[in-house]
Amino acid sequence: MADITSSVAVPAPTRRRIRWSLIADHAILIAGSLFMLLPLLVLLQTASTPDLETMKNGPGLYLGDQLDDNFRKAMFEASGFSGANTGLSMLKNSLILGLGFAFGKIVIGMMAAYAIVYFRLRFATLAFWLIFTTLLLPLEVRILPSYEITQKLGLLNTYTGLIVPLIASATATFFFRQFFRSVPEELVEAARIDGAGPVKFFIDILVPLSQTMIAAMFIIMFVYGWNQYLWPTMITTEEDMYTLVRGIKQIVQVLEGNEIPQYGRANVLAIISVIPPVAVVIFFQSWFVKGLTESDK
Repeated sequence: MADITSSVAVPAPTRRRIRWSLIADHAILIAGSLFMLLPLLVLLQTASTPDLETMKNGPGLYLGDQLDDNFRKAMFEASGFSGANTGLSMLKNSLILGLGFAFGKIVIGMMAAYAIVYFRLRFATLAFWLIFTTLLLPLEVRILPSYEITQKLGLLNTYTGLIVPLIASATATFFFRQFFRSVPEELVEAARIDGAGPVKFFIDILVPLSQTMIAAMFIIMFVYGWNQYLWPTMITTEEDMYTLVRGIKQIVQVLEGNEIPQYGRANVLAIISVIPPVAVVIFFQSWFVKGLTESDK
């Protein structure tokens, strides 16, 4: 009897085709990542070399041995005249400013959007568009009136003066309004039948439903508050109230004097100032994408 297997043709092994489009996509992503990381690598290099060497030769392609010393100076030694603006104190002030902006803008934005969507106000739509048009006004347009009011209220060099005057957010109001409008009307009717009042409905139903949107807004507002420079510069005149962004600027201003610029110290603070926003974005990344794209509630 003939062997059956001998009459069956064995298929030849197929060669895997090279997907050049996929390789090109990855090459572009890798090149873009390296391009974005290049400034951080320059900061790391100048933060680890002596200031005099950096001033003479500029940035190089090697790491020095001064990173620990520059880190200690940046975080624990004070600069300026009062001796109060250490890196730790400036980091604390920046965290308070960023968190205050994030929580304050989220709360105000949610309450404003809740009133516009669920309360039968005669001019609710007009009020919303008036709030929305404030997005067209940059901070510089209203900074002088805001400063004058803050100064008259005696809020200079306070956390209240840093946070409260800029706590209103048209961006948060807009996004929460769009989110609340997507909540099914049946849910509102069911809560009303169960006897839930406006406050209970807001706290027990809308806030839990808005977790992803809250996370998305938290990232945006935290980074916005963390990177503030102009407003803290005007509000804070005492060195113990300086934020990281302003403290870095003060350190590099020594270029105008006769001293050697503290490149290492300033660049260590610059690297540290990048870490909290990056950590917030990484931690809330999935919620951020979900909050801005999710439509099924």
